[in-house]
Formats: sequence, C-alpha cells, structure tokens
Amino acid sequence: MDRWQGMRVFVRVAESGGFAGAARALNMSPPAVTRAVAALEARIGARLLTRTTRRVALTEAGARYLEDCRRILAEIEEAEAVAAGAMAIPTGTLTVTAPVQFGRLYVLPVISEYLDRHPAVAARALFLDRVIDLVEEGADVALRIGPLPDSGLSAIRVGSVRAVVCAAPAYLERHARPQAPGDLTAHAIIGRSDQAAVAEWRFGAERRLAVPVRPRLVCNTIDGALAAALDGRGIVRLLSYQVAPALAEGRLVRLLEAHEGPPMPVHVVSPEGRRAPAKVRAFVELAVERLRGDPRVNPQSG
Repeated sequence: MDRWQGMRVFVRVAESGGFAGAARALNMSPPAVTRAVAALEARIGARLLTRTTRRVALTEAGARYLEDCRRILAEIEEAEAVAAGAMAIPTGTLTVTAPVQFGRLYVLPVISEYLDRHPAVAARALFLDRVIDLVEEGADVALRIGPLPDSGLSAIRVGSVRAVVCAAPAYLERHARPQAPGDLTAHAIIGRSDQAAVAEWRFGAERRLAVPVRPRLVCNTIDGALAAALDGRGIVRLLSYQVAPALAEGRLVRLLEAHEGPPMPVHVVSPEGRRAPAKVRAFVELAVERLRGDPRVNPQSG
C-alpha cells in the first residue's frame, strides 16, 4: 500500500472514530485497515492513535499529522483534477471559515445554496472566533472582519460592520438613556470574557474618545452577552451584524449612534498564487453576490 493510501486510511479512521467504521467506508477488511495504520506509524516512527476497547483517539502527534494529511490529500485531489481537466466543474471538498455568529447567520445560508447548486461538492464549515492560516489549516475561503494584514491572499470587500452600543427597552425604562459616551459610567455594562483586558470603550470617527467601563456582568460568548442585554440586564457593545435582527424587531435599541467609531470592512478571502479551482471560484462569486446584497452586511444595499 502506498503512503498516500495509508494517509487516506488514517484520515478515515480518525474521522470515523474506529477501525470498523473506516473499513466499511473504504470497503476494506478491518485487519487491512489495522495493518495500513500500523505500517504508517512504523514508517513515521510515532504512534498516531491510541486504542481502547470501544474506539480510537488521536495522540498529540496524530492530531498534527491528521491536519497535514488532510491538506496533502486535498492538494493531490486538486492536482489530479487539474490534470484531468476538471477545473471547469466544481468538485471535491470546499472548506470555509468565518467567525462563529457571522458564519451561522450569513455564511451558512450561502453554503446551503452553494451545495444545492453544485451536487458534486461537499463542504466543511469551520466557524471560529479566531483568525486561522488558510494554507496551514487547509481552508479554501475565509470571511474576515476588520483590516487585513498584507499577505498573499486575494480579498474582495463585500460590506462593513460597526461596533454598536445597545440596550433593551425594558432596561431603558428603568434607567435614563445615555446621551453621551461619558454617561455610560453610570450604567450597568455587559462585557465578554474575551474583552476582559479592555478597560475602555472608544468612540468617535478616529476612536479618540475613551470611556472607562467596568462590566457588572461578563459572559464568555457573544450569544450570552446578547441574551443578557435582551433580558434587560444592561448595556452591551457588539458588532452591528450580531444585533441586527434584535434591532429590526425592536427588542434592542441602538444608543450613541452619532458617536460610533469607523466601520470595519468585511472581506471574502482566498489563497492566490495559482489558478483557483472551480469549487472556490463558484463559492466566492456566490458569497460576494449574496453578502453584498444583504443590508445587514452591506448597508449601502439597503
């Protein structure tokens, strides 16, 4: 068995959580799958999997090797597709990454439509509140919010979002509505744990006005902070796309709009340096069209 097939077997075992499931998926016997993984471990000189009576688990080395295998196998698949002239038809697996809530609200519908259009493509959605290296993680397309660093990536701007301050009507019935950023010091603030080091909120076109904040409630997720604001627990600051539905429905009220900072761009990003396969080109075209047409992401379209 060649090393590429050994990698394929290893990836299938890791994804199915056992040798029996991998054997069924690959139409191989369980002993053959076991031998393939053992040969791979012997060639590498490291244990990739730990076996128990019920399932297998990745070792630390195995977890790193799994990501490398996925990237390498995807590149082999793409190279073979190019050689076969399949670049004109979307095929293979497309991996898309985006911030968690942005992905759930705006990217997942695009992925669903894309899959309906292209039945020969499978998709992986990596919704993470951190920026990943597309090449190292084997991702094809990313949705990025904020300024982009200089890199060898192709980026298409599709809209912009802002950091907005808001509160529920129930909270504003019990407390005076802030008229200026400095008024926030007298209010209950809802913060997020990933903003624990942020001791101030900045306002104005150049973000020069700094207001110290001491959250009375800190949540570890955006959804948690949003839920607390909807419950009238205080004033929250989130990105405009995160609160757009609640604002449209009147469940939240936008505050201090005249003092908001500059907008942050939203880009569709993909690696460049070689001709993009059809699966990437087709998704980028659809994502650009849909997101530019969504007023929650691109206010100019509204």
